[in-house]
Amino acid sequence: MLLSIEDLQKSYPGPEGPVPVLRGVTLSLDAGETLALTGESGSGKSTLLHLVAGLDAADGGRVLLDGQEITALDDRGRAKLRRNAVGIIFQQFNLIPSLDVAANIAFQARLNGTAEPRELSRLASALGLEAQLRKYPEQLSGGQQQRVAIARALAARPKLILADEPTGNLDEATADEVLEQFLALVTGTGAALLMVTHSPRLAARLGRRAHLSQGRLA
Repeated sequence: MLLSIEDLQKSYPGPEGPVPVLRGVTLSLDAGETLALTGESGSGKSTLLHLVAGLDAADGGRVLLDGQEITALDDRGRAKLRRNAVGIIFQQFNLIPSLDVAANIAFQARLNGTAEPRELSRLASALGLEAQLRKYPEQLSGGQQQRVAIARALAARPKLILADEPTGNLDEATADEVLEQFLALVTGTGAALLMVTHSPRLAARLGRRAHLSQGRLA
């Protein structure tokens, strides 16, 4: 088991006291598995992803990645684990505007010391980015920017890939094309994938599906 989520709980402050967002979520994922997490807006999907990534701290429960308890680490420890073992793909792309495409793709891999020119070139080719490497994010279409974000996450060779609505800003045809390329590349890495999506159609493309409702798995 690569990822183990045990009785995970999270609340946020509200005007009348804490507002529960996750109410005891338990979930597991093996290496190489792909899982789509669906649910209505406000059900806790993105919160769950942020806790697994170590971007936020849980109120209760545990998250273990490859045997290491993320929820027991401090901010520095979570950042190190995220840098070395987790690839994150956001709906808003989160590219660095001052870096060209090649540098954006290599960014996380360089941080964790795994950057290899041959691998970066392979990813750029697989995602149709070869002609865009010297361009900057603002010069790219939405689909191209999302492909750069995917390449950046995969270039660091993570054990776990977290994707939060990775095609949510794309039209349906582009979303289908990007997701197909993404899933083919993930399969080749052996990494596990946990993907948040509001689309049952896209969720059906992954190996497993879990549904969050009011902070619990339905």
